[in-house]
Amino acid sequence: MTASTEGLPDVASLSFEQARDELVRVVGELEQGAPTLEHSLALWERGEALAARCEEWLLGAKRRLDAARGAAESSAAASGAEA
Repeated sequence: MTASTEGLPDVASLSFEQARDELVRVVGELEQGAPTLEHSLALWERGEALAARCEEWLLGAKRRLDAARGAAESSAAASGAEA
């Protein structure tokens, strides 16, 4: 962990909303221009990790939705076969 990310929670422990909000903050800070190259690199690395965490959450949500749809379709098909 670099000096600019010390004290920040581990990305893997963040909820989607926490990761998204921190990513917005990191992007804003990068757009403003960090005072040093090292700080910019640390922000970039943190941003990449946050973006990956958000993607993990979104893919997990998509899998859950797909599973729920599949279960609903199976249930509807079974109900239709019984009728």
